[in-house]
Amino acid sequence: MIFGPVSCIEVHITANPTCLSGQFAKLSRSTSSPSPPSVHTSARADSARRQLGVRPLKRRVGSSEPSATVRNNVSHVDLSSTYHAGSSSNDSDTDNSSDDTDREVPPVRGRRPSFKSSRQDVMENVRRKRRQQSPPLRTLSPILADYMGEQSQNGPSPHRISFTRSRSPHMRASNSTQGANVQPNVAASFLRHKVHATFYHLFPAAIIVQFAIPFSATTLTFSANSRGLAESFLLLSSLFLANQQLARAHKLIDMSDCSQLLEIDVDIIICIAYIVWAHTSLSKSTNPASVSPKKDDGRPLSPRTEPREGKRNSGTSIPLLKLHPGFVWMSVPKNFRPCLDDGASTGLLMPPLIAVAFLLSAVRKVASPESGLLPPGWLIEAPRVLTTGRSSLSALEALILSRRTLVDYAVLCSFVLVVQILASSWYEARYRRRRSVPEGERGSVPRSEMRRTWLYSAFALVFTLILLVIRFFLAQYHIAIWQNVSYSEIMLGSVFYQFSLYIALRMAHGGFTLGELALVGFGGLSIGTELLALTRTKIWPKTTPFIKTYRLPNPLLIFQIALIGGSLLTGFLLSPLLFLSRHIAQRPVRRLRFPQEKPKHRRALAAGFYFGTVVIVAGLIGSWTWWNLGRRDPWLWAILWILEGKKKWTRPLLLAYWALLGSISVAGWNRQLSRSRKYRPRTTSVHPGENVIQVVPVSATQSQKATEGVPLASPTGALGLTFPQLPNGTQVATDLLDAADKHVPTLGVNARRKFFHGLAVAMFLPGVAVDPAFTHLSFSAAFALFIFAEYVRYFAVYPFGAAVHLFMNEFLDQKDSGTAILSHFYLLMGCAGAVWLEGPSQLDQYTGILALGVGDAMASIIGKRIGRYRWFAGSPKTVEGSLAFVFSLVLCACCLRLFGLVDDFSMSRYAAVVTLVSVLEGFTDQNDNLTLPLYMWSMLVVVDV
Repeated sequence: MIFGPVSCIEVHITANPTCLSGQFAKLSRSTSSPSPPSVHTSARADSARRQLGVRPLKRRVGSSEPSATVRNNVSHVDLSSTYHAGSSSNDSDTDNSSDDTDREVPPVRGRRPSFKSSRQDVMENVRRKRRQQSPPLRTLSPILADYMGEQSQNGPSPHRISFTRSRSPHMRASNSTQGANVQPNVAASFLRHKVHATFYHLFPAAIIVQFAIPFSATTLTFSANSRGLAESFLLLSSLFLANQQLARAHKLIDMSDCSQLLEIDVDIIICIAYIVWAHTSLSKSTNPASVSPKKDDGRPLSPRTEPREGKRNSGTSIPLLKLHPGFVWMSVPKNFRPCLDDGASTGLLMPPLIAVAFLLSAVRKVASPESGLLPPGWLIEAPRVLTTGRSSLSALEALILSRRTLVDYAVLCSFVLVVQILASSWYEARYRRRRSVPEGERGSVPRSEMRRTWLYSAFALVFTLILLVIRFFLAQYHIAIWQNVSYSEIMLGSVFYQFSLYIALRMAHGGFTLGELALVGFGGLSIGTELLALTRTKIWPKTTPFIKTYRLPNPLLIFQIALIGGSLLTGFLLSPLLFLSRHIAQRPVRRLRFPQEKPKHRRALAAGFYFGTVVIVAGLIGSWTWWNLGRRDPWLWAILWILEGKKKWTRPLLLAYWALLGSISVAGWNRQLSRSRKYRPRTTSVHPGENVIQVVPVSATQSQKATEGVPLASPTGALGLTFPQLPNGTQVATDLLDAADKHVPTLGVNARRKFFHGLAVAMFLPGVAVDPAFTHLSFSAAFALFIFAEYVRYFAVYPFGAAVHLFMNEFLDQKDSGTAILSHFYLLMGCAGAVWLEGPSQLDQYTGILALGVGDAMASIIGKRIGRYRWFAGSPKTVEGSLAFVFSLVLCACCLRLFGLVDDFSMSRYAAVVTLVSVLEGFTDQNDNLTLPLYMWSMLVVVDV
């Protein structure tokens, strides 16, 4: 009998004692807790072992498990199950000379034999029986023979193949005549257990440094994840370089106000202090000889019950890594996406880096006024400038002042995030003695959602008042920090940012890490403050000094705020209907008050949602857009603007091209996914000793049965005569397609996701090259459409909710573990971010498209194919993948310059930036679709490519 935690392997054992044939396939690990083996499980397992010639161990005296009997009428036994425990250790392969007899196992006192030793005994019995067989009786199956022949050529395998004991197997007799026409050379899943290539790592998985404090028994331990520490160092260096470049740019234009430089320096110091605090711990060394363990009542423990830790530990404390040390106030681990690195350094350093790059690009335009406010090729009207205000500023001067405010907001957000993490950690330290804390929860956080909301709201308001006091003292002592934002802006920014974090964490439960959450919150704050700035300018034009928007206040910005902000506002206003729709769709019919009215209620809620959306978009959002466009109708303006491209047919042709690619890809993937759900591989036995994979449909229709050779029911006439049923043309076409579908392999999840990366290049690269301004507006419309599609999917809005959910569910990976699906949002934001940020050069516009559509896809393909040198132990990112990232992006940039799509640029600086981005791609644990394009755009602006 096989004991111990072993890998999830599916075992197929034939009942013929003359042949041993195994086919192994990894099964999906179940999240449910394993159940103990049943009586029938052990009986069937012993029956299979007897057929192999292995005698099962007898049960102990008093055991409730009866001995199993073997039935002779079973020709084939399919022992297929899943073991829910972890993977076993394959380090021991020693021989055991114990005889194989059916002696009674005596009861053992004290410690029971380990699962591993019992498993080794059973495996040794199997090997001995195989050696005792004659050569004709040890004929291998073709698949196993090929495998063993390949092993003899390549040398011994470093890992021993382990069989799996079944916890809950099911036996099914397979028909030997079924599938006789299937070719036996089909690739079997046993080939997955070939000897894998040896991987080497450049850096260790963790860094642990201990310092013994003199004259005390205290040890200072610094333990950190190597990937997270390397990512933090890279981001700190990048922010320091950006700050130095900003100082040089200020000297070029003789700008005396350099308050942002001090703010960035303080932010870097705070981030370094946080990193040291988050990975440092104090521990006291105890002498086990002087301290004896005691019971709860104070009496010493007996030697038999002394804990093992006291024996194994020689007086030194074992340093452990701090996993997920950072939490937002009133949040718990299950609110975040599971990740070794919480991404706090990304959330603290990326917003200031983006803001500094924003300000640096505007300052450099002052030094070179001939460059223009936008890169060449942007066909859009000039930005709006206030002429009736207290002071008349140009568009560039107003842009510089606005981006100074953005830097202040970025530093403010980093400070708020640090304080929330520290406050949450301090508050949790008071409840660490609580023992009954459920998994995924924290002792300091109440289980009630309402109480969490009240506590978070109180903390946000109190901390906002503290920020106002700090701002007052900074102004009194003439410290140049947060001097570009007023008291009202600090109050508004603090409240908006903190509630953005909380709402995003609650709506996308388990979908963000801390770093991704901070980036999304900073983006929401930027769009929200621009919305308020445009509205304030229209309400009080005489008292407003300038339009405080971080990008040029043209119609593109107005439409983007209307589309993205309006879609979020629509979901907020219609949230009661959406929550009711999800509640009714999820609730079982038997638990509803009126179960027969469920379809009617769902249709009524969906109609209310669609009608409310039309009213809000056409009324509220349309009126705001009409107001900011200078009383011009937004719908008519958009239609006329489509005809104002380089040619009148340019923008309509782009729309037709995007619609064609989108419809073809969605239709093709719908067929691919339906086929992958319809046809599942199943292992069948054609002859003894042969295991092949036969594609069998899960649910076969009448036409599918005809394709598989199943006779169809013939129609019967009125006189009882049976006539043959002749298929028509449609049925023949369907049958041919279904027959072809069985032989076409389906793509994995990684290939499906990388397909959309390539589709992004095919769709967006021509748009940015031909008309970047029109692509800017199209990106905003696509993002708003994605938001409404997520509303329909998440809240199960009738009738499209289920279809959208099934389509999106086929492209999920481990980073889409939350309630909301965010991968397509990240991909669109990564491709559109460089266009939305309005970089100073044409090359910056292609940053996201090249980084995600080309670089990330090539890094994944090359890394999986030929990657051998990994960056860190336990990390899937390889050095070969990073090199492929660099070479592919440099080659694409050369092609863009060769075809005249971009201006001349420094190839050495571009290659250096791409190298940094590839290193970050290998280091980061965050979603690279979000972080890589933003980091690459910022560094391209900083080094002035």
